[in-house]
Amino acid sequence: MADPPHILVIDDDAELCELLAELLGQEGYAVESARDAISGLARAQEGPFTLVVLDVMLPGLNGFEVLTRLRRSSRVPVLMLTARGEDVDRIVGLEMGADDYLPKPFNPRELVARVRALHRRASHAGHAVAPGPGAAEAQSVLTVDDLEVFPAARRVRVRGEEVRLTTAEYDLIEVLVRQAGAVVSREDLARRVLGRRLAAYDRGIDMHVSNLRRKLGPGPSGGERIKTVRNAGYILAREGA
Repeated sequence: MADPPHILVIDDDAELCELLAELLGQEGYAVESARDAISGLARAQEGPFTLVVLDVMLPGLNGFEVLTRLRRSSRVPVLMLTARGEDVDRIVGLEMGADDYLPKPFNPRELVARVRALHRRASHAGHAVAPGPGAAEAQSVLTVDDLEVFPAARRVRVRGEEVRLTTAEYDLIEVLVRQAGAVVSREDLARRVLGRRLAAYDRGIDMHVSNLRRKLGPGPSGGERIKTVRNAGYILAREGA
């Protein structure tokens, strides 16, 4: 029998950790908890974990520093827990490479739903086999100008240089590339990338787009690669279109 997917919860709230262990255990997950940033970071780096649930407010290092250090060596999906009303926490977390966020206090069932959505995406990513030297060129490739997306390996290159993306960022660019030249609504992106409906004042997709713009850079002629269409969504532009 296959081992259950492993989740690491880094939070100093003992009751919350116990509750999440119970709820996620009922869903078939194995849950490990760390009550402080240092031990949590060490366990996350040792891994492997399917997903990390990370609180912003932690004794020792804060969650942002944990995420920054973790992202130096790992692309494990991270769900950040932020203080309700602290929009800056959510924005900073996504900018630093979190895949999704959930404000505290939250409905535990909502967290379980977010975990399931992230796990589905991580499972899909885990089926990709890293190609050997020269193998990428032999794979099916989606190309828009100087941007190349390799779905089988979940890799992205711009002008021949590989771009390191989080799980959510990769999923987002693949959706946009497959519909290049057409507007994709924020609601559709939230459903296909985050695995959930777009909530009021939810800036998750917007921040992932912002990160992609920064990582991918402008188009070949210097223009904006991912354009915002006001009150409609986003579009991956094609040169000359």
